[in-house]
Amino acid sequence: MHRGFRRLWLAATAGGLLCVGLAVVANAVVVLSTADDRTDDAALLERAQVAVVPGSRVNPDGTLGGVVGERVAAAVRLYEAGTVEKILVSGDNGAPEYNEPEAMLAAVLAAGVAPEDVFTDYAGFDTWHTMRRARLVFEVDSAVVVSQDPFLARAVHLGRAAGLDVQGYVAGDAGPPGREVLARVSGFGEALLRPDVVGGPALPITGDGRTSWSEADRDVPGVTGTDDGGSPAPGAEDPPAS
Repeated sequence: MHRGFRRLWLAATAGGLLCVGLAVVANAVVVLSTADDRTDDAALLERAQVAVVPGSRVNPDGTLGGVVGERVAAAVRLYEAGTVEKILVSGDNGAPEYNEPEAMLAAVLAAGVAPEDVFTDYAGFDTWHTMRRARLVFEVDSAVVVSQDPFLARAVHLGRAAGLDVQGYVAGDAGPPGREVLARVSGFGEALLRPDVVGGPALPITGDGRTSWSEADRDVPGVTGTDDGGSPAPGAEDPPAS
């Protein structure tokens, strides 16, 4: 019985060391391989089609939480500077009472970004979905993904795996990596396996962003969902399901 316990202890120890080793390797690959494509200096970024803004918690009253608020503000700065032509806000809309893209869209529009330059992705359930759908659904070639420093390496790594020419812009510092250490292991696996994501009709990033909005979001105060001549925005009659 003593020998059986010793074997069990050795197996558990070996398994634990293997898990730790995998986490170390995954984190090293994700962080080191993206180091040259991440910056907190906007002047160092190359021009790109779009700033991709991954979602994060929004408040019950529809206002942005601190993390996603920093991301939206940083994306707006890149747009105003001419570094990007469009903004793609992507987040979770998995429940009727919770809508990250809607809150992000309202904030971007309130900052003065032209409605036609703002795209919404209602199926950005995680970073992999956000980056892969940017390529497959929105047909993005070049992007700047905007996130906090601890999360940015994973976002850039997944963006590359999704087929994007992607750079990362630091929107702020969310503190110690914490759970991100484990999230990088998961992201490392997603980058290798490239799991399927929720699909949808093509919404080219070169077009009018309003074609990607839901009917409810076309009723955002101050936004008519029409072009300058008062006619419906392209696709306004039949919004895509996502």
